[in-house]
Amino acid sequence: MRTEGKLTKWNDDRGFGFITPNQGGPDVFIHISEFPRDGDRPSIGERMSFETDFSKDGKPRAVNVRCPDRAPVRRASRKDAREPGRPGLFGKLVPLMLVIAIGAYGYKAFSRYDGSFSAAPEPIATTDTPAAPARFHCDGRTHCSQMTSCEEATFFLRNCPNVKMDGNHDGVPCEMQWCGR
Repeated sequence: MRTEGKLTKWNDDRGFGFITPNQGGPDVFIHISEFPRDGDRPSIGERMSFETDFSKDGKPRAVNVRCPDRAPVRRASRKDAREPGRPGLFGKLVPLMLVIAIGAYGYKAFSRYDGSFSAAPEPIATTDTPAAPARFHCDGRTHCSQMTSCEEATFFLRNCPNVKMDGNHDGVPCEMQWCGR
């Protein structure tokens, strides 16, 4: 049975209050969750109709509350059932597919990685042109003071291991002795 009354006490911080029934009797507890979801906050003195139910401890509480002074809440059709701003299936599926594609690309790139970083590609040996005879060969020399020309120092820097001829790592060896003048 529906009862009519007015909201006489309201604690907005805690989200509950009490309704005084028009026909008299004790005040009835009401929780914010029982109000229509129309975006309006409850206000003291507001007329409302409600049904009475009992809480676990046996005290009366208002349920199925209607506020006749408020504009009626429009029920959403099936088409409008989604909340605005919430993505539908397509809006969820596209980002998921994008994440999967990026992950697959990253996995493929990582699995091809051999652990070395190379700025210049490896030279490709061809069999149709004979290699020019080398004027220089790696013989253990590692310092600029052991070189006789810029050309020799460049050969050693590019082809021999553990050389110490490019202090600033710019690819030009022996800049103070041979290749900087």
